[in-house]
Amino acid sequence: MIKSIHRLLLPANAEDYSALVGFLEALGFERGEAWERPRSRGIKLQAPESGIEIGLGEGFPDADLILEVDNADIIYEQAHRLGCTVVREIADCEWGARMFTIALPNVHARLAVFSYKEDWRQPAKQGSLDASGLRFGAVVSRFNSFITERLLAGALDALRMSGAKSKDIEIVRVPGAFEIPAAARMLAQTGRFDALICLGCLLRGDTFHYDVIANEATRGIGQAMQETNVPMGFGVLTCDTLEQAIDRAGLKAGNKGFEAALAAVEMANLRKLATGKPR
Repeated sequence: MIKSIHRLLLPANAEDYSALVGFLEALGFERGEAWERPRSRGIKLQAPESGIEIGLGEGFPDADLILEVDNADIIYEQAHRLGCTVVREIADCEWGARMFTIALPNVHARLAVFSYKEDWRQPAKQGSLDASGLRFGAVVSRFNSFITERLLAGALDALRMSGAKSKDIEIVRVPGAFEIPAAARMLAQTGRFDALICLGCLLRGDTFHYDVIANEATRGIGQAMQETNVPMGFGVLTCDTLEQAIDRAGLKAGNKGFEAALAAVEMANLRKLATGKPR
C-alpha cells in the first residue's frame, strides 16, 4: 500500500541545501518532518495535493517537478526577485492555464509552475461588471467635499464605463459620514435601487471623534446592507492625513469611489443571479 510519493533533490553542500529549502518555502511549500543524522540531514516540503500525472501527446512541460499555484504571475515575479534562471517564459497555454519553467538553484532540476485561469474543480458564480439596465444610488458626504467629490467622479466613471445610464443614477448628499448609513437605508427601503454606493472621507484628528464616527459609519452601512438585502459599495475613506486621502481619491492609490462602484455593480448582478431574477 503506497503511503507517499517523493522527488529527492540532493544539493552538493550545506549552504546549497539551506538555500534550496528557503527557495522552495518562499514559493509556498510547507515544512513537514525533518531529520538530523550523523551522515545526513533532510526535510520534507509538502503541498496540499500531490500525485503522479500521466500524459500523452504534446504541450506538457519539460520539467522534473510541476507545481500548481493560485496565481502563476505572482510566483513568476517572486522567482525573478529570488534570482531564478527562467527556462521558459510565462505564457498562456491552450489548456487554460498560465505556466513558466525555471531551473531550480543548486541542483540539476527544472520546476514548472502553472495556475489555471479558472478553477475547473469547483465552478464558482460571480456577478458580472455589466451595469446596463441597473439602477444605482450614490450617498455622498458633504464633509471633506474636496475629497468626496473626487470619489463621486470616480464612481460615476465606473458606472458609465460599465454601461449604466445617467437616468439610472441618483445622487443624494448628506452632511457627513455619520449620516451615510441612515440615508443608505432610506434609499434601499424604497425598492428603487439595485445597489448603492456610499462615499465619505474621515481624517484623524486630536480626539476620539474620528474613531467613533469611523466605527459607526462602517457598522451602520454594513447593517443597512444586511437588513435591506441591497448591496452597498463601501467608499468611505478613513485616513490619518489629507495626503493619504488625496492618494486614494484618484492619485497613487487609485480612486476608491471607482472601486466601490465596481463592487456595487458586481454585487447587484450577483444578487440577481442568486435570487434567480432576470436582468
